[in-house]
Amino acid sequence: MKQKEILARLPYEKPFLFVDEIQEVTEDGAKGSFTFHDGLDFYKGHFKGNPVTPGVILTECCAQIGLVCLGIFLVGAAELEASNVLIGMSSSEMEFLQPVFPRETVTVISHKVYFRFQKLKCEVKMYNSNKDLVCKGTLSGMLKVSKYG
Repeated sequence: MKQKEILARLPYEKPFLFVDEIQEVTEDGAKGSFTFHDGLDFYKGHFKGNPVTPGVILTECCAQIGLVCLGIFLVGAAELEASNVLIGMSSSEMEFLQPVFPRETVTVISHKVYFRFQKLKCEVKMYNSNKDLVCKGTLSGMLKVSKYG
């Protein structure tokens, strides 16, 4: 499955889509990027006069790139053709090391821990454009393929 096909199957749209590009996806992991544009709504109140990307949004970005894109790839195009994919995060444990400010581009790299019984667990790391580690952690989610929507 090609990167553009994966992006087309993501169940998100702006303003809640935190994936600009998928650079790589294999059986073992995914790599992608996103730029946090300064017009994003959550910057208006987080924090007054000094906007910083909330940790929950950084976690969501890691999950969309590192967990959902990888999960779509692992389920495969053949199974997805006549189906809908339902996705749910089941657990997250993240450590935040550096802030992400408006106009910053981040890269997320995930490594699959396991994928069985439609549950995917990954180790994720997010880096800023200086290649500094921004956050890291473990994310798990369930993928349900439904032929009936």
